[in-house]
Amino acid sequence: MRLLATLLFSLVCCAVIGQHDHRNCGSMEHLAQQLQQDPGMRQRMDAIERHTQQYQSQQGVQFRNVITIPVVFHIVHDGDAVGSGENISDALVLAQLQQLNNDFRKQNSDANLVPPLFQGVHADTEIQFCLAQRTPSGAATTGINRINGGQASWTRNQIESNLKPSTIWNRNQYLNVWSVRFGGGDAGLLGYAQFPGGSASTDGVVVVFSSIGSVANPNPAGGNYARGRTLTHEVGHWLNLRHIWGDATCGNDFVSDTPVHQTSNGGCPAFPKTNNCSGGPWTEMTMNYMDYTYDACMYMFTAGQATRMRAVLVSGGARANLASSPGCSPPSGGSTCATPTGLNATNITTNSATLNWSAVSGATSYNVRAREVGTTTWGTGSSSTTSINYTGLAAGTQYEFQVQAVCGSTTGSYSASATFTTQSTSTCSDPYEPNNSRSSSLPLTPTNQNLNAAISSSTDVDWFRFANTSSARNIRVDLSNLPLDYDLELYQNATLRRRSENAGTTPEVAIWNTTTVASNWYVRVYGYNGAFSTTQCYTLRISLSSSAFRTDGTTDGEVTELEIPLNVLQSGFSMFPNPAVDQLNLDVNLDADRSVNISIGDITGKTLLLRRYDLFKGNSRVTLDVSHLPAGTYWVRVENGEIVGVQKFIIIRP
Repeated sequence: MRLLATLLFSLVCCAVIGQHDHRNCGSMEHLAQQLQQDPGMRQRMDAIERHTQQYQSQQGVQFRNVITIPVVFHIVHDGDAVGSGENISDALVLAQLQQLNNDFRKQNSDANLVPPLFQGVHADTEIQFCLAQRTPSGAATTGINRINGGQASWTRNQIESNLKPSTIWNRNQYLNVWSVRFGGGDAGLLGYAQFPGGSASTDGVVVVFSSIGSVANPNPAGGNYARGRTLTHEVGHWLNLRHIWGDATCGNDFVSDTPVHQTSNGGCPAFPKTNNCSGGPWTEMTMNYMDYTYDACMYMFTAGQATRMRAVLVSGGARANLASSPGCSPPSGGSTCATPTGLNATNITTNSATLNWSAVSGATSYNVRAREVGTTTWGTGSSSTTSINYTGLAAGTQYEFQVQAVCGSTTGSYSASATFTTQSTSTCSDPYEPNNSRSSSLPLTPTNQNLNAAISSSTDVDWFRFANTSSARNIRVDLSNLPLDYDLELYQNATLRRRSENAGTTPEVAIWNTTTVASNWYVRVYGYNGAFSTTQCYTLRISLSSSAFRTDGTTDGEVTELEIPLNVLQSGFSMFPNPAVDQLNLDVNLDADRSVNISIGDITGKTLLLRRYDLFKGNSRVTLDVSHLPAGTYWVRVENGEIVGVQKFIIIRP
C-alpha cells in the first residue's frame, strides 16, 4: 500500500468529483487545506498510515473486544426553540446515535439488502457509541450540548477558527459532533470530518442539522439525506477511511476487500454496476457507506474497512485513548433520577425484539444496554420513549437488557436485568453420533475445516478423535456459534491438556503446541450445567499447523514452543480508567464461582501488590487503590486457577 504522500496530488481535486446528484462531503477538501496550513500534519499522518498498514498486514487479526466511543452532540442554533429549525429535538439526536450504532455493528435494518456477492465481507466493525454521561470536568450531562451561536449559518472557516476551538470537549475522551446550518460558499455541504493527525482544537465531525436522524426516524428537513448516514460516512473518515473510489479515477482507498471504483456514485444505482478500471471489470460496491449514494442506498462496511478503523483505536493508534475514556460512565453520587421498572420484551422474532419499560417521572430520555446472557460486552442505545427495537440478534439465544433514565442533567442507575429468548427456527442434525465416550474406535475427525454438531440433551457430550502429523503437529481447537454455554476440553489419550470454559456463548479456544505425533488426540464438547439445544448446532474446527499457535491469542512477538498446561487465551477482564490516577477498576468475567489472585507489578517484573478475591460467576468488579504508586507504566495480572490474563496500564499524576 502507498502512504499519504502519494495521494497529495489528488486531494485538491476531490471536492469536484461526482457533483451530480451526489452527497457533498467536504472531508478531503478540508484535509488538503489542513495540510497546506500545518506542515507537520503530513508527517503525523504518514506515521499513522505506517501504523495502520502494519496493523492491516497482520495475519488473522481478530477483534477481541467492542470499543465504545463517547459522543457529544453540539447542537448549534440561532435562538430557536428546542425542536425547531437548527435546534433539533433530543429525539432526532437519539435516533441518530442509534443509527450510528446500528450501522457500525451491522445491526441496521437494511443489512439484508447487501448483495450475495458482498455478503462475505460485510462486517460488524465492533465499534459502538454512547451519548456522553459526564463532561470533561466530571459533571453529569446528557451528551447533548445546545449552543446559541448567535448566527443562522456557518462557513467552514468560521467553524474551524471560532466555533470548534471555543466549544470542543477533550478529543482524547470524546467524539465531538457539531450540528449546524452551512452557509456562504459552503451552503449545500452535508458534512466533513477531521482525519486522525489534525489539530486537537478542531478535531471531530461537522454535519448539517437536517441530516441528523435515522432510518426509522428520518429528519423531516433532510430529503434523500435524512436517515443519519451522513454521520456514519463522516465518522468513517474520522476513523481514517477514505472514499471508496480513492478520490481519483479508479483510485485506491487503502482497503483490500473493497472493489475498485471508477468514481463516486450518487442516487440509488441499480445492481450490478461495473467498470473497466485496470484489473477489472469490477462490480462496484455502491451500497458502501463511503460512497456518495442516498442514505437509503448505503448499508455496509467491509471487514477491511473495519480493520482500518480499528487500527487507530488500538494501542499505538492515533485515537487509542478513546477506548479507555470514562465519558460513557455517569459521575458517582448526586443522582435523583429514579431507576426504570417494568422491563419486558415483546414482538420477539428470530433476530429482533422490542424492549419496553415503565416511564420514570422527569426522564427526558433513556439509555439502554443489552447483550447475550453470559457475555461481557454490552451493546448500547438510547430512546426518547419507553421502548426501543433491538435487532441483529441470533435465533434461539437468550439476551438480557437494562435501562437507565436520564433526567435533564442527571442520570439514574441502571435497572436490574430482564431476559428474553429469541425464537428458534432451525434444526440441527448430528452425523457424528454416537460419540458420547472417548474411544479409539471413533472415526478420525477431519481437520482444518468447519464441522457442525449438536449437544441434544442434558447428558449428551461429544467426543472427537483426530491425528496430527510430523509436518503439522501443533493443535488449535475452536468452538464457535454456540447456542448456549458450551465448554471444550483437549486430551492426549486420557491426559487432559487444555480446557476452555468461557461464560455464555463466548467462543472457546484450546491451543497445544507439541512435539508429540499421535492418532489418539481427543476433543470433548459439553454443555455447562447441562446446557443443550435440540435445534441449534455448534461449529467445531480442529486446526493443525507446522508453526506454533500463539497461546495468548495475539499475533505479535515471537512464539516459544513449550507444552505449558496453563490456558492463556484472552485477558479475561477489562479495566478502566486507563490512564489511572487513584483507582483502577477491573471487570472480571468468570464461568463459575472462583477465587482469583490479582497482582500489580512494574515494568521490571517486580510485584507491588497482591490480593485474593472470592468472585461469583459472571461479571464482577474489583477496585484497586493505586494512589500510592508513582506515575509510570505497570501491568495487572488476573489468575483464576486456569486462565491468566495480563494487561498494561498507566498511572498519571496531576
